[in-house]
Amino acid sequence: MLTDIEIAQQTKLSHIREIAEKLGIPEDDLEYYGKYKAKLSEELIALTADKPDGKLVLVTAINPTPAGEGKTTVSVGLSDALSCIGKKSLVCLREPSLGPVFGIKGGAAGGGYSQVVPMEDINLHFTGDMHAITAANNLCCAMLDNHIQQGNSLGIDTRRILIKRCLDMNDRQLRNIVCGLGGKVNGVPREDGFIITVASEVMAILCLSADLDDLKQRLGNILVAYTTDGNPVYARDLKVNGAMAALLKDALKPNLVQTLGGTPALMHGGPFANIAHGCNSVRATKLGLKLADYVVTEAGFGSDLGAEKFFDIKCRKSGLRPSAVVIVATVRALKYNGGVPKAELGAENVEALSKGIVNLGKHISNMRGFGIPTVVAINRFGSDTDAELGFIENFCKENGADFALTEVFAKGGEGGRELAEKVVAATEKPSELHFTYDDDMPIAEKINAVATKIYGADGVVFTNAAKKALAELEKLDTSRLPVCIAKTQYSLSDDPSLLGRPENFSITVRDVRLSGGAGFIVVYTGDIMTMPGLPKSPAAERIDVDGSGKITGLF
Repeated sequence: MLTDIEIAQQTKLSHIREIAEKLGIPEDDLEYYGKYKAKLSEELIALTADKPDGKLVLVTAINPTPAGEGKTTVSVGLSDALSCIGKKSLVCLREPSLGPVFGIKGGAAGGGYSQVVPMEDINLHFTGDMHAITAANNLCCAMLDNHIQQGNSLGIDTRRILIKRCLDMNDRQLRNIVCGLGGKVNGVPREDGFIITVASEVMAILCLSADLDDLKQRLGNILVAYTTDGNPVYARDLKVNGAMAALLKDALKPNLVQTLGGTPALMHGGPFANIAHGCNSVRATKLGLKLADYVVTEAGFGSDLGAEKFFDIKCRKSGLRPSAVVIVATVRALKYNGGVPKAELGAENVEALSKGIVNLGKHISNMRGFGIPTVVAINRFGSDTDAELGFIENFCKENGADFALTEVFAKGGEGGRELAEKVVAATEKPSELHFTYDDDMPIAEKINAVATKIYGADGVVFTNAAKKALAELEKLDTSRLPVCIAKTQYSLSDDPSLLGRPENFSITVRDVRLSGGAGFIVVYTGDIMTMPGLPKSPAAERIDVDGSGKITGLF
């Protein structure tokens, strides 16, 4: 059996100008990064602004296993399947982070015969967007520390610095550090730490900005610290947002690549959904809707994380409105939610499936609550049995949910024809988007609304630190902002060990912080971390490159 990278390397790719032609994009609007990657010009975005929009399809999922269950694969396969049935389609995805690539989760280019290519480039340096975001974030940090070193005219309290340096790599050693050691010329000693690039506010800002002017203004609104008098200090006070925007000028442009089936793909931005808002850029999604009749996009992890944030943050702020939602479910993930260990997911176990399938039921209910027509995509694995697949199909029928079995991993777009037909039908149904909470609700009530309506919690418990942080935010006039809850992806609760559809639990909020540039409130629950660590056996151990430059071991 071929690996993902072997499949990708054996496929003959089209020159990126040929992919652009499918969307009616002139070659002058392509900024080439080799033969198979290009950024799209600002002129193209302006020229297509008045074109009618296509239909937007959001792909989300149930709570995954630690190995992931193929949501990106289904997103790519659905887009190819729409092309197979004669629709002009396009897929909009997030860019991969090097942390998962070299860790355990893997990349974000799909798998099998349902991939975005060139997968090696995409999963590694791509067009440099991640590096630009890292540099912009760290420039702000350097300017802040330099300001303190050069006399600290703003009166910044070194104990209350909020922004952290970032690195696009899982490196637990950098979570908490002491910097500025070595004497007066080397800075002011203080505690600090790193977060992973995809968790940075700069990443969120890039993904939510409308244009370069909006980007620069949002960067200036980053709350970086407080003064010794308790007053907020923003990036604009350090006069750094202009330079940050200069670093991000090209990164703001969407990237055009292709699927193995030759369907155009826009990959842009890459925030994680368990510690950020988990959606690709607004610019890429909106441009995609001007270029294609059907645009497939995904939101990270389960619908309790990515989809909720897609609706309550991205749609609320951008005006985007999906015509249909696809919930990806697998036999494996449902058995895991029924208590089966990861190592035993390949064995038939209908009893465990019957216990774990309540997780799917909750996700179906959640999506219906947003008012968007929903289709369940059963992503088939080779170990799935007829009895297990039949059980899920009967459950969907009993719950009034449309569904389709998909085999896009093994068959590409041809394996997703049924799903494509049902998604097209779903987009024709009436819909009206309903948010989880109103803009004018207090922050604490917004958090409670997500916890009770989406997670199924009894309520929310705020630690003393969280209560203090909420009180500080009230002074900054942030009450109308949406909330972005950082939570484990493995459970509907904030405890990763509570699988299935937990009951009689509460969500514990330990901290609340303002992401002023992104335009939302970040809410930290459980023990969620913004700098992951590598596993005992990292994927990096198996990745190599030979003398000719051929990469192996990349999935």
